[in-house]
Amino acid sequence: MNLTLRPRTTIAVSILLLALFSNLFLLHAGADSRPPQADLGIAGLRQELKKLQTTARLMHTTAHPDDEDGGMLALESRGMGADVMLFTLNRGEGGQNKTGKELFDALGVLRTLELLRADDYYGVHERFSHVVDFGFSKNANETFEKWRGHDTALEDMVRAIRTFRPDVLVARFQGAPRDGHGHHQASGILTREAFKVAGDPKMFPDQISQGLLPWQPKKLYTDNVKPDEEYTLKLDTGAYDPALGMSYLQFALEGLSHQLSQGSGGARVLPGHHYSLYKLLESNVPTPGSSPGGHEKTFFDGIDTSLTALSARLGPEAIKIPFLAPALDNMTQVVAQANAAFTPDNPARAASPLLAGYKFARELIDQIKSSELSPVAKAGLLVDIETKREQFERAANLALGVDLDVSVDAPPRNANQPAEFPGPQSTFAMAVPGQTFTITAHFYNRSPRPVSVEDIYLEVPPGWKSSTLKKDLKTVGADDEASEQFQITVPADAPYTRPYWSRTDTQESIYKIDDPRYITLPFPPAPVRAIASYTVAGSPGEISSAAQVKYIDPLYGQGERALVVGPSLSVEVQPPDYVIPVGAGKPFTISVGVRSNAQGAANGTLRLEVPAGWRAEPATEKLSLARNGDFDSFKFSVTPAASGEGRYSLKAVADLDGKQYSEGYTVIGRHDLDTFYYYQPAIEKISAVSFKAPGSLKVGYVMGAGDDIPETLRQLGLSVQMMTEADLATGDLSRFDAIVLGIRAYDVRSDLRDNNKRLLEYVSNGGVLVVQYNQNTQVFNSGGYAPYPMTASAAKRVTVEEAPVQVLEPQDPMLHYPNEITSKDFDGWVQERGVYFMEKWDPRYKALLASGDPGEEPLPGGLLKTTVGKGTYVYTGYAFFRQLPAGVPGAIRLFINILYAGRQG
Repeated sequence: MNLTLRPRTTIAVSILLLALFSNLFLLHAGADSRPPQADLGIAGLRQELKKLQTTARLMHTTAHPDDEDGGMLALESRGMGADVMLFTLNRGEGGQNKTGKELFDALGVLRTLELLRADDYYGVHERFSHVVDFGFSKNANETFEKWRGHDTALEDMVRAIRTFRPDVLVARFQGAPRDGHGHHQASGILTREAFKVAGDPKMFPDQISQGLLPWQPKKLYTDNVKPDEEYTLKLDTGAYDPALGMSYLQFALEGLSHQLSQGSGGARVLPGHHYSLYKLLESNVPTPGSSPGGHEKTFFDGIDTSLTALSARLGPEAIKIPFLAPALDNMTQVVAQANAAFTPDNPARAASPLLAGYKFARELIDQIKSSELSPVAKAGLLVDIETKREQFERAANLALGVDLDVSVDAPPRNANQPAEFPGPQSTFAMAVPGQTFTITAHFYNRSPRPVSVEDIYLEVPPGWKSSTLKKDLKTVGADDEASEQFQITVPADAPYTRPYWSRTDTQESIYKIDDPRYITLPFPPAPVRAIASYTVAGSPGEISSAAQVKYIDPLYGQGERALVVGPSLSVEVQPPDYVIPVGAGKPFTISVGVRSNAQGAANGTLRLEVPAGWRAEPATEKLSLARNGDFDSFKFSVTPAASGEGRYSLKAVADLDGKQYSEGYTVIGRHDLDTFYYYQPAIEKISAVSFKAPGSLKVGYVMGAGDDIPETLRQLGLSVQMMTEADLATGDLSRFDAIVLGIRAYDVRSDLRDNNKRLLEYVSNGGVLVVQYNQNTQVFNSGGYAPYPMTASAAKRVTVEEAPVQVLEPQDPMLHYPNEITSKDFDGWVQERGVYFMEKWDPRYKALLASGDPGEEPLPGGLLKTTVGKGTYVYTGYAFFRQLPAGVPGAIRLFINILYAGRQG
């Protein structure tokens, strides 16, 4: 992306405005998901007309995706017209996934996409810190210890405040134990600290040297106030908005429903009052809330948020720009004229005053830039006026119904696609370095007013080349179009479009920032964007759009997503983690997938780099991918050298046209979300583990929300069969020596709940049933799924993976056969010991282990065992779903012992 914004823009203002309006590039950079209907057509115009009447700016802080008070955000943004930002400390990468197998950083990308989709409904901008969700934390001290103190997250929050320059800061959490999760507590603590230091130029001076300037919000509030506690502000998020067709809270929950990986899809409320309470903590302006017991009507009580007030905010410096007050008066008048002119049957009547306001804002920006205002005053004023310019621009475009479609040009239709197939064809998935292709920008006028298209131009990153091939710019009438076609050449050294943050180990709790230009942004901006300038009756307007690629989904049909840059070859090893028995020296098979993004045929070679003493066969494979988008999978037989327990790695390398490719991407997204690409090195992590698994145990696995335990067991040589709905309903369960329920299986599988009785009968007849944790403890506890009463608790968990483990039943066979379990088997665990332990259980269960976080009593409810008839029932909350794929030897040995419970003496 070209970071040059406009001529004469100072460095400080460039940074501020890039960070501010980059939301335009990011929130709808892709088109896999459409904006909410409330942002389109007449409804969208109503929203913009409301926003044009205020300069109110609010920032809401949280810890994770889905923590936010969406009803409040929608009320402030859509109801009050405020410019609103949501600042989320981390991306939720340490949580679990209810919809698939993405975990860790891939889950962070998915949850970022989900939150951005929710933000579309809230109507807010989004920012992140670069601290990591390392899993559940019980207190703020543990959280800050993992995050190496306060400063990393605090600096990011201060950067967002200095960039966005909010009038009001609203903390979702209070920074106290009542907030629960340690990340929540940390979020509240950091928000209070940020309020105090964002205006201090001595704090984080690197930001100041980069051009950001201090900013002091005027008021600080906290959420999480209980109904019987003292509050300052009571907001009715259940208020009905006719433009939305529902209340603000109901509309916000429509957005929250896209955060499916967290199980947030089902929350709904009925029409009617729903109140949220807030307490004023700090204020730099006189307000009723400043007095004990004083109540306010809005977050902005005591703050003049009118356009004309921007002049008064400058204080004595206002005399340096005498043109400001008249210009603000003019803008206020045209906003009033636009509101008066707007009618649902002819929204284009509002276009003239809106375009006049757009012109006033552009001219005023240029005047302010060349004025003698101090840098602090200038930067703050420019952010406000730039926001108004954007709002005038969007409102005018909505009033006129103009649209700009910017798409990579498709090849000629092939013989297999009927000519009558509507819409665009598929294009390539992504551009590659060195590629030349064409893009066409189509400007559509859907209003009755003639629109003269003056120019269409591209914004591309430095080093890219673009030139016009065809130009058809003209005055267009209703439902007519103008267009311009461009040829683009991507430089050979162009970087890939990828997350700007990374880490080499999932145990790291702070991301490395690979490209500081984008710090705090959700993702890097789309690389190619078109801007069309037009006039209506001599008044200028502008519209922009990111370039898109087209695709045909076999289920959903036509789709499009933002053009990105990626490698000619994507190389991916499957699976990325592999566990092998120690000392066996037996060959195992590695699959390597290669996808071509090259234009034309990709003919090269593929090989594996293995540790010394290991052998891979064949030594090389021939790559021959005929066209863009082709995929092929290759299998290598790998024979390890004889050795003890340890960790090793294999690397897949593709050679093509003198270049080596040794990483691959995963397309993260869903039909209801935008899309982004998550990159991983083409490295297979091998764990050699010593264990015993005598005989030929047959294991049935009922997959829940998604985990890789079955694959790990297969790698170890065990026989594992995935169980279907038919198996649970009518199948012969006796053919299995043990049946394992995957994580959250009762949460997500109604067929399991329906046929649970058959599983208990299977146990009674001599089988082994292993039940792993479920998140919805209420459903599990009330369902009667266990043979004897037991009560799970979300609060009973051990978050520190190094927490000591006590053996409560040292003589129990499950700790001795077929593997002897010792204290060393609890070394080297990752992320956490376990979650959702049982807090109460029938005395017929036997608790085998106990573990507790530092300073807490050990919890014995993580591994329970009981006899049912001739069989064995086991419940475990220990995090085997993380340990087994990671190749943790002791966890693997213990899990195998659990499977053999029916064969122990």
